Amino acid sequence: IYDAEHFFDGYKDDPDHALATLQAAKEGGADWLVLCDTNGGVMPHEVEEMTEVVIRELGIPVGIHTHDDTGVGVANALASIRVGARQVHGTVNGYGERVGNCNLTTVIPNLKLKMGFDHEAEVGDLTELAHFVDDVANCSHNPRAPYVGATAFAHKGGMHVNAVQKVAHSFEHVEPGAVGNRQRILVSDLSGQSNILMKAEEFGIHLEKGGAEAKSILTDLKKLEKEGYEFEAAEASFELLIRKHLAEYRPFFTLKEYHCTFRRDGDRDYDICSATVKLEVDGQEQYHVAEGDGPVNALDGALRRALSTAYPEVNEMELEDYKVRIIDSHAGTAAKTRVLIVSSAEGKDDWGTVGVSYNIIQASWRALVDSVEFFLMRRRQGS
Repeated sequence: IYDAEHFFDGYKDDPDHALATLQAAKEGGADWLVLCDTNGGVMPHEVEEMTEVVIRELGIPVGIHTHDDTGVGVANALASIRVGARQVHGTVNGYGERVGNCNLTTVIPNLKLKMGFDHEAEVGDLTELAHFVDDVANCSHNPRAPYVGATAFAHKGGMHVNAVQKVAHSFEHVEPGAVGNRQRILVSDLSGQSNILMKAEEFGIHLEKGGAEAKSILTDLKKLEKEGYEFEAAEASFELLIRKHLAEYRPFFTLKEYHCTFRRDGDRDYDICSATVKLEVDGQEQYHVAEGDGPVNALDGALRRALSTAYPEVNEMELEDYKVRIIDSHAGTAAKTRVLIVSSAEGKDDWGTVGVSYNIIQASWRALVDSVEFFLMRRRQGS
């Protein structure tokens, strides 16, 4: 394989010389000529034209190597393939120098599902592969990645959700499972009853369309979103919201009070945060204190201690991620805060919860309580 670095830029500068270098590589024994857009600055129509010239003039198998500096790395690879190139250089998730290489997790399904190439290729594990590579690279997965992103087949507009329910391909260009992904119904300020009904079905809950429960849930959802709540990344909080409207719902504990304190010793450069939590659990009052690296860590510790007698499994939970966002930053120190917590059980099966308040401790507490309650609910359900 001969990688013709800077081929496209070289061809635009001096076509005869660029082709002569390829001819020399062919005569030197190269079986493949890979045309490289090393700077990532060539447009798809140029790639198509130049690839055609190389194939016509040299009569040897051609490959394509593109970069995404102008956002057309995938388009350039597909343009080259369309006119005869038969090898693509790229990387999973597009990792590479500068802004990245041609993204194979986009090219591969496009070739198989859209352009009819390589019918034997197995793309059903593509989403899992994309996540695995991100994990190895210790990078966050791009939720908007084509085909394999978490929002690639996500729907939240009420009318859209209703249409997807009836005719999936009206808003999904391929079946999500074809690439190992799944359909997601999001709840947002665009939500209607269709979203709520479909999400409830995902959670194993049947709600009647137009019923009192569905209407009440929608009313509460709209109210919470006006307060700054977002549930797209906090489906556990939304499931709890639904279940709290059902007659059979029973809370695992009742909050009596909590408070946090922060102490700083300037002389010894020493600080510590402690939290006190008082709960009613199974008719018994539990009062516990814990120290932590910060208020959330301390609250988490105190809450677990208060629950561990009745629910010892709570110690299997782990807080994986904690994110804070200021909702109305123009309000300065009076701004509302949205807290998102991602938790898991024994390092797997993660779930997200959300809390909103003018007080960051209160927002964190709400997200933390939802996380614990969701975990206990799933354990009681045997999942």
